[in-house]
Amino acid sequence: MIKVSIINGTSYTALELLRLLALHPEFVVTSVTGRSAVGQRLGDVFPQLLALPASGVRTVDPALVITEEPGECELAFVCLPHAAAAEAVVKLLERGTKVVDLSADFRLRDAGVYEQWYKHVHPAPRLLESAVYGLCERYRAAIGQATLVANPGCHVTTSLLALIPALEAGLIEPGIIVDSKTGVSGAGRSLKLDSLYSEVNEDVAAYALAGHRHMPEIAQELEAAAADGGHPLRARLTFIPHLMPMTRGILATCYADLKPEFASLTGDELRARYEHYYEGEPFVHVIDRPPHTKWTYGSNHCFVYPLVDARTQRLVVVACLDNLVKGASGQAIQNANLMFGLPETSGLQQPGVTP
Repeated sequence: MIKVSIINGTSYTALELLRLLALHPEFVVTSVTGRSAVGQRLGDVFPQLLALPASGVRTVDPALVITEEPGECELAFVCLPHAAAAEAVVKLLERGTKVVDLSADFRLRDAGVYEQWYKHVHPAPRLLESAVYGLCERYRAAIGQATLVANPGCHVTTSLLALIPALEAGLIEPGIIVDSKTGVSGAGRSLKLDSLYSEVNEDVAAYALAGHRHMPEIAQELEAAAADGGHPLRARLTFIPHLMPMTRGILATCYADLKPEFASLTGDELRARYEHYYEGEPFVHVIDRPPHTKWTYGSNHCFVYPLVDARTQRLVVVACLDNLVKGASGQAIQNANLMFGLPETSGLQQPGVTP
């Protein structure tokens, strides 16, 4: 069994890690930190964990006591906010621990871009070169050799899985629009006025119109995909997120003009290209109808629906996933599986919950 620590174990992403790791055949949680809950048992902080089996191999023990510092382990999932995460990552790597970081600290390759969007000096810029971006569908081989993986953002994962096949194939022009809808859990567990039930219920609102922090991450990876396909471009990205009155889920509708040489591309031809690109991928499903966020609820799956607007010669791709699973903790476990040479689907084979 592989010993695992979860850093900042009282967050939504940490709770989702605990839920998923409880079914993992190889990872056993031996340490959970959380300064606001030091000295408390996991089962007291998250009573739902008391439903785990009381006998046999227990990969997550509800009686485990939360500590301020992590114990010795082979793998750590860091669920801290940006900046604080980088400081924790440095200490863990110095101990020889492999790390999956769920913050934004190592997603952007340029420290200057990070400082522009996150408004402070990067705490560990020397690690940016060695950190591997954790989108398994693109960087699987590198992730398998990594000691530090930067888990992608939730809006980013949805947008990239929707658009990367088109960028690598050179089908579209640089002007790209991503209209993304997200559930309230993406804002985390901290008390915020905009996340209160009476504020969110029966309401939809756009936010971060001046620039969301996920935007440079999306642009970085779209441009990398285009370059890898031999079609380099400078993305002109418009990214507008919207807060929806639901707990989980992200649905991104992405638009881009087809290049003139692909103006006659049909919907069937486009879908065939996407199906070929994602052939054999265990968690990405190309479908022939618009997806629903509820299809992904609680699962590590992403549904992608590509189509062509023949009237305007425009590519339209709709994609959805669970922001706490494929958009965060499930993808983190998928990355960790690769880092330790385990089957990529280990602990992640649950289907979505509907209704």
